[in-house]
Parts: sequence; C-alpha cells; structure tokens
Amino acid sequence: MPTFLTLTELESAINFWRQRSPSVGEELRLCPEASSLATPYALMIIERRKQIAIADLSERAQTAIAAWQETLATRA
Repeated sequence: MPTFLTLTELESAINFWRQRSPSVGEELRLCPEASSLATPYALMIIERRKQIAIADLSERAQTAIAAWQETLATRA
C-alpha cells in the first residue's frame, strides 16, 4: 500500500466517492468521504504540493482512501 498520494490520485478518490454517493441538498453537500478528502485536496493546490502522506490525513479520509484503493485492486 502506498504511503503517499498524488494530487491526481486524491482527485480520483474524490470522484469515486462523488459517483458512489452524489451530492445532495440545495447546497450540493458532498458525502462525508468526499468531504474529508476535499480539504487536503484544496490545501495541496494552494500549497502547490505534488503529494501528501496518507498518515497526514484525518481518520475518515484514510478510511475513504483505503476503500477507494481496495476497489482499484479488485479491478486489476
């Protein structure tokens, strides 16, 4: 299991969760998993970071990443 994520990988994980659980309400609220990944994604863009350590993510974000990675492994 990788210990770092690239911006592209984080974006793919967000899109996975958005497809699995589309935004809801008038404000188009993200599901908890996508929401937990959105903040580190935005910070990476602002800070111009190329990667982020999975260990630096919140527990919810780490769980969301693990589930996304599991689906990638089953497709291979």
